[in-house]
Amino acid sequence: MGLIAVRGDRLNRVLADVEILVEDVANLFDQDKIAKERLVEIKKDPSMGKSENELNNYLKKRGVKIE
Repeated sequence: MGLIAVRGDRLNRVLADVEILVEDVANLFDQDKIAKERLVEIKKDPSMGKSENELNNYLKKRGVKIE
C-alpha cells in the first residue's frame, strides 16, 4: 500500500466535517433525547401537550418512530 501526502490544514478540515456528520447521525438516531427535549418543553408550557396524538405528531415530525 502506498503513502498519500495530505496537507495538515486539509486533513483537519475533513476531520472537522466528519465529526459534524457523525454528530448529526447520532442526533438523528437518538430518539430518547428527542423525547426528553419534548417533555422539557411540555413542562415549561403544559398547553403544548394537549393530547397524546399531538405529542405523537410532534415526535414523528422529528423522526421518532411511533408504534
